[in-house]
Amino acid sequence: MKPSQPSQPSGIRVVLDTDTYNEVDDQFALAHLLLSPGAIDLEAVYAAPFLNHRCASPGEGMQKSYEEIHRVLDLIPGGPRPAVFRGSTEYLAGAAAPVPSDAVSDLIRRALARPEEKLHVIAIGACTNIASALLAEPRIASTIVIVWLGGHATYWPHTREFNLGQDLHAARVLLDAEVPLVLVPCFPVASHLITTVAELEKRLAPTGKLGAYLTDIVRGYQNDPLGWSKVIWDMAATAWAINPEWVKTIQAPSPVLLDDKTWKVPTPDGRRMIRIAQRVDRDAIFADFFAKAGTSRR
Repeated sequence: MKPSQPSQPSGIRVVLDTDTYNEVDDQFALAHLLLSPGAIDLEAVYAAPFLNHRCASPGEGMQKSYEEIHRVLDLIPGGPRPAVFRGSTEYLAGAAAPVPSDAVSDLIRRALARPEEKLHVIAIGACTNIASALLAEPRIASTIVIVWLGGHATYWPHTREFNLGQDLHAARVLLDAEVPLVLVPCFPVASHLITTVAELEKRLAPTGKLGAYLTDIVRGYQNDPLGWSKVIWDMAATAWAINPEWVKTIQAPSPVLLDDKTWKVPTPDGRRMIRIAQRVDRDAIFADFFAKAGTSRR
C-alpha cells in the first residue's frame, strides 16, 4: 500500500536532524523551530555527521554539531528544552547497513511510542541517522513523515548538493522507502532564502543574545561582505513544518538517484508519490522569524 501523503496539522510533533556546525543556516532553522511553540512541539534534536573544511572526519563534524546545538539552545529563553542526542560518526557503508547511534535509538523509540500521532522528522543535513533508523526498524515508516532538504530540483541538470552528496546510500533509502516524504530542493527552491549582513544587523541583531549570535556567525562567514548575500537554506525545511503556506509543494513520483548524482524521473505509476517543494515565500519566512526573535529577548 502506498503511504498517505503528509499533511500539516497544528502543534505537530517534531524532531530535527541537523549538521549544525557545517555552516550558519542550521542555527537559524533550529532557532525558528524553538521560537514557534504554537505550531511545533520540538521533542528532540539529533546531531548529524558532516565532513568539510571545518572538521577532520564525519564523527568530528557530528560532535561539533552536538556542541553547537547546545550553544543555540542556551540562547533561547524559557520554555522546555528538547532532548539532544549524538548521531552517527560515519556514513552508511551500504544501502542495507544501518549505523547505530543514540539518535537512531531515540528516533525509533519516539516513532513507535505514539504511532497514532505522526512524528515529523526534519532532516537538514546528510540523512544518515534517518536512513539508519528506517533500516534498523522498518515499522517506523508508517509512523513518521520525513521533511528533507537535499539535492536540487528533479529538472536540474545535476543534483550535486552537499547534504545529498555526503551519503548517497542514505539518500537512496529515503527516496526508495515506502515512507511519506517532503523533499525540499536546494536549487532553485531553498536558494531563494537570501539575507544580508545589513538586514540582519538591522532586524535581528538588536533583538537580544540569540539575534546577535546569529548575525555574528553570518558576518564571520565571509571575509569581504561588500555586495555579498547569504542563503539560509535550511529554513525552507523548518518553514514547511511551521506553516506549509510558505513552502508550496506538488505531488510527484520519487526520483531515482543515479551514481553520477543526477536524477532519473520515473513515470507516475513506477514509484511512490512524494511531495516536492517548488517555491518558498522568502519574505513571509524571514518576517516571521524576525518578529518571533524580537518577542523573545534575552
